[in-house]
Amino acid sequence: MKIRKGDKVVVIAGKSRGQTGSIARVFPKESTVLIDGVNLVTRHMRRTGQARKGQIIQKPVPLHVSNVQLVDPKTGKPTRIQIVRDGGERTRVAIKSGQTLK
Repeated sequence: MKIRKGDKVVVIAGKSRGQTGSIARVFPKESTVLIDGVNLVTRHMRRTGQARKGQIIQKPVPLHVSNVQLVDPKTGKPTRIQIVRDGGERTRVAIKSGQTLK
């Protein structure tokens, strides 16, 4: 996968299209990513004795990696990524601006 934890991405498809956020978690086997504050669903939590109140919470659910693109550090727009090898070391380069990503 060309996307890592902490990358800033924009959603390009689905109900959260156009929203941006940073990646909180990556699930490589399922090819999905969890983005902070994006693709939220509402869940009803039942009261469990005296310990926890019953409440309605919103939590993020994973998106498929094909529905997100990294944000170009120079322009702030979505871009594709190219892997460039420099003497055995891999670096990620934004296609639009040519800048390297950390």
